[in-house]
Amino acid sequence: MRHTDVITLPKLLARVPDVIGHLPGLIKGSRMSKITDTQKPVGLGVAFERTAKLHPAGIALIQDERAFTYRTLNAWANRICHYLAGLGLSKGDTVAVNLENRPELIATVIACAKLGVCAALLNTSQKGKVLVHSINLVTPKAAIIGAEQLAVVEAVRGQLAVDGPFLYFADQDTLADPGPAPEGYINLAEVIHGRPDENPASTYHTYLRDPLFHIYTSGTTGLPKAVVFNHGRWEKAYGGFGYSSVRLGEQDRLYCTLPFYHATGLVVCWASVIAGQGGLVLARRFSASAFWHEVRKHNCTAFGYVGELCRYLYEQPERPDDADNPVHTIVGNGLRPGIWKGFKQRFGIERVAEFYTASESNVAFTNVFNFDNTVGFSPVSYAIVRYDKDGDRPLRDRRGRMIRVGKGEAGLMLGEITDKTPFDGYTDPEKTEKAIFRDVFKKGDAWFNTGDLMRDIGFRHAQFVDRLGDTFRWKGENVSTTEVEQILDDTGPVVESVVYGVEIPGTNGRAGMAELRLDRAHGEVDWAAFTAALGEQLPPFAVPVFLRINDQGVETTGTFKHQKNKLKEEKYDLERVGDPVYVLLPGERVYQPLTPEIQKGIDSGRYRF
Repeated sequence: MRHTDVITLPKLLARVPDVIGHLPGLIKGSRMSKITDTQKPVGLGVAFERTAKLHPAGIALIQDERAFTYRTLNAWANRICHYLAGLGLSKGDTVAVNLENRPELIATVIACAKLGVCAALLNTSQKGKVLVHSINLVTPKAAIIGAEQLAVVEAVRGQLAVDGPFLYFADQDTLADPGPAPEGYINLAEVIHGRPDENPASTYHTYLRDPLFHIYTSGTTGLPKAVVFNHGRWEKAYGGFGYSSVRLGEQDRLYCTLPFYHATGLVVCWASVIAGQGGLVLARRFSASAFWHEVRKHNCTAFGYVGELCRYLYEQPERPDDADNPVHTIVGNGLRPGIWKGFKQRFGIERVAEFYTASESNVAFTNVFNFDNTVGFSPVSYAIVRYDKDGDRPLRDRRGRMIRVGKGEAGLMLGEITDKTPFDGYTDPEKTEKAIFRDVFKKGDAWFNTGDLMRDIGFRHAQFVDRLGDTFRWKGENVSTTEVEQILDDTGPVVESVVYGVEIPGTNGRAGMAELRLDRAHGEVDWAAFTAALGEQLPPFAVPVFLRINDQGVETTGTFKHQKNKLKEEKYDLERVGDPVYVLLPGERVYQPLTPEIQKGIDSGRYRF
């Protein structure tokens, strides 16, 4: 950590005038982030209807040449809502939603929120047994499928426990033309015609603890966990980001290329837009080459990011007009300190609303004061405690209590579980309990284990350091090592595997690496077939970049835990690794032996991972 990143009192006082100028919004956002009233209607449906009433003619959503006012989008969502209610769906039910970033997804999510139905937002890169697990985990009463996801759903449909109809959106402008639906699916765009477009009464029957979304997150247990994201948490994000941190207005438009099955786009970016009565410009997917063209075309004044997105933009060839764009604010997480200031200067960015939280977390930080190289400030109760990496546990003193780190030190981030900051947990109670530490500082207290190492840089500000345990981040996604190990162990010649994340210079997060024990010599493996098999079972970000072949077997501890720390330290360094190493280079379709020349190219940044 650079000494300049530590926040001192003079630094803090220098930012106070700017904060005072936004004091009304900060106070409102702070109050909303601490809401405890379980009888007050809250959530996405309530907020969206409020904005639609106040700003009906304002542009709510744009994608390519399609634009929707708040009035139009609200009416569309209402028709879907009334149709779903006609099917017998009601508050507390779950609907599986498998659509890419497009207006049909936005209208569907609003409709479910208004009805009080929980939308299980499936990661659109899931397929095979992972997709089956994710859908069956939440026992949906219906499924809403986009044409773009039809093939992966059909491949496993016979294994899906959906207690109701499969609804369908064609991959086109379905408001203009519903298009045809395949056999066995109900054309949702067609059947909503003639349904009422008035706001349903059910909108004002969603409260603090009522489920809003299921967002899937990879964890240490392997297959994805369905995080319960309720209306209260959305309301707190709506206040905390929309009014306190991001601060958009009616004239602002936020460009979002992030997938809406993740909370950064779905909650942080979108809630900020709704709070400001601005417009969301939604991209189907990220394109570094088209990014600034789209920003300028739609006059976007803000955009959402994860760290890798900013790096991809930064690595594009410099242009004289890089700073000639309308963007003044960016919001997201994972902007690397190594490019933070350079990125702001090159693209003319005034404010970086970096934040830290997780889909299931009860603690959040936002960069309210616009400091560099920090996830920001947190108003809620948290603690950063000393952590023993070798023992893989927090340290405790003689009394059995955990120990807070000092200023400038790193440790494990915990969020205190209280009425104001509850931990809503997962669909599996056992997984929920495993994420909680008890008797941390006093008998009877409870704290959520974020699984992240953070550094205390003073005045309730923190700096992200790394993730712990069996999950690592790559390409802005959480990768479950256990899930990848399960797939590897079922693939071709693999007898045993251990998966971990390793750092590649110049990249954000950790690339996947697997140590493998094979049933044959590595030279006899059909690596093309092996690579193709992994690609069929895993999303691209989860496919290991490196393979280390160990004929002697995977080393374990006395309690049969894999010795990952040593593997992480040795990485893919051929001077330290005595085993053969294979690599899947960017753009390649087959693993190839890692050579000193290729390793040098990787370390020098010749290959763009």
